[in-house]
Amino acid sequence: MNRTLERILPKVQKPARYTGGEYNAVVKDRAQVDTRYALCFPDTYEIGMSNLGMRILYGAMNQVEGLWCERAFAPWGDMEEEMRREGIQLYGLESGDPLCDFDIIGFSLGYEMAYTNVLNMLDLAGLPLRSEERRDLAPLVVAGGTCAYNPEPLAPFVDFFVLGEGEEVTLEYIALYRRARDEDWTKEELLREAARIPGIYVPSFYEPVYRPDGTLEEMRIREGSGAPELVRKRVVEDMNKSYFPVKTIIPSTEIVHDRVMLELFRGCIRGCRFCQAGYVYRPVRSRDPKQLAEYGKAACEDSGYQEMTLSSLSSTDYPCLLELCDDLLDYCAPRDIGLSLPSLRADTFSMNLMERLQRVRKGGLTFAPEAGTQRLRDAINKNVTEEDLLTSCRTAFSGGWSSVKLYFMLGLPTETDEDVLGIAELARKVLQVWRDVTPNRRRGCRITVSTACFVPKPHTAFQWEPQVEREEYLRRVKLLRDNMREKSITYHWHDPETSFLEAVFSRGDRRLADAIEAAWRDGAKFDSWSEYFSLERWLKALAACGLDPAFYANRTRSRDEVLPWSCVSTGVRTEFLWRERELAYQAKITPDCRKQCTGCGADKLYTGGVCDA
Repeated sequence: MNRTLERILPKVQKPARYTGGEYNAVVKDRAQVDTRYALCFPDTYEIGMSNLGMRILYGAMNQVEGLWCERAFAPWGDMEEEMRREGIQLYGLESGDPLCDFDIIGFSLGYEMAYTNVLNMLDLAGLPLRSEERRDLAPLVVAGGTCAYNPEPLAPFVDFFVLGEGEEVTLEYIALYRRARDEDWTKEELLREAARIPGIYVPSFYEPVYRPDGTLEEMRIREGSGAPELVRKRVVEDMNKSYFPVKTIIPSTEIVHDRVMLELFRGCIRGCRFCQAGYVYRPVRSRDPKQLAEYGKAACEDSGYQEMTLSSLSSTDYPCLLELCDDLLDYCAPRDIGLSLPSLRADTFSMNLMERLQRVRKGGLTFAPEAGTQRLRDAINKNVTEEDLLTSCRTAFSGGWSSVKLYFMLGLPTETDEDVLGIAELARKVLQVWRDVTPNRRRGCRITVSTACFVPKPHTAFQWEPQVEREEYLRRVKLLRDNMREKSITYHWHDPETSFLEAVFSRGDRRLADAIEAAWRDGAKFDSWSEYFSLERWLKALAACGLDPAFYANRTRSRDEVLPWSCVSTGVRTEFLWRERELAYQAKITPDCRKQCTGCGADKLYTGGVCDA
């Protein structure tokens, strides 16, 4: 650690965020390294280190001879202030070397509200913000993650985006970069070859053409670029052969998810019409339960963690769940290691599962009915009934649980006041179930109801839908709050301002890049944190760029409108998504993938063309 850093660290909150040196961090001999990769997460250390995808890529890259992957996170405001005052550039945690000396800088984008942090990190690294201003071959700036499925708002700042799962494609473009460097290619030559790699979108090869009304006419491919008309995401076909970080970095300060995380499977069989993850992570691919158990035990042995989480979009849909739990609990119970399932479905929670979960210690129970009435749950294809939820709560309460969290959304397409009031009624029914079956009333019951504002997302059945306006969302919040006053029920709601901006950027086009830069220059950063977020600053930046945020957030899109993300594909057909939208307005459900294949198209991403589901 350099002396300047030693001097400033005592002045900032949580200095362990910036020191590196953690157990299992990879430090390589520079003399044996020919390629440096900075894996960047545009949020705090505590959040970035909780991201399993970061750990997977970090481990997979550091297995490659001659390649050294280091980490970098967004410094909190106090640290940034000290860095700028002392002239310290953003650096890799493992070596302390400035990011501008690296070959490739890769950002993991999981949330639109982190966009200004991407710009801030580039600036702290001493690099020009825009791709066209970075003329040299290195450092290349790449980005992947869920937000890459609409790359346009960040397009001018990123050399290329990676669509889908990164374990294989990341190593492919690193190999391409090494060849380009060794053969003295120009950056343009490298980008042309990168565009030929499946799953890579080079935004400079696509030019948006707008109509007078502001909508897109086409995404015109630059002549001679050789870029494909459609970039399809990458998937790892065989999860049993994919890298898993058994020996993972043990943080030297507390993080959000400080535990062993076992990824059961990728994808989701359910098809909830609002859920971007459920569509973009298709098809379903599972890991073998014996392999998972070995990974979990080895990870606990290596790390000393006393908690293990079984992770996926819907853990109780894993077909070998009980078998896996039994295997893990034989190991965990004698060692007092907790086993938790963070994503429970009310229709698959059972007494058998409950008995296993409480063998070590009781964690909290969380269910997400999403809507208050059966009509609206059918419209969004949630495929969970009121009786499913009440039965699951009855099972849990009779087994000794006394608290449950229930998650809902407000502002869903077709929602009425009756649906809003249905949330209050459902919470009261859960409370009544507790009164009916609990073996110990003296402990009391805690029911937490949380609502978020619906954000329409690309590549979902609701990608054409508007978001309800702020005043209407708050009216529905008040309606629900006024009708849910029981002492045992606590109500939390998400603020509509950040959800509004999330809707703007999730379905935005390339013109928003100027507003992102303007807001950043005006001080925007850490926009998902209330300490820093300012809607007024964003509205000012958008107005200065001649952009109306309602055009992006509150407008219904027509079936034939060219969408900004039209050049990228998740494998799920647009025709399928439109059909799902039509079924939503009829409140008709689509069966899950294990009951009936609905022909979404994701099976074509497999070599064999058959889904695991």
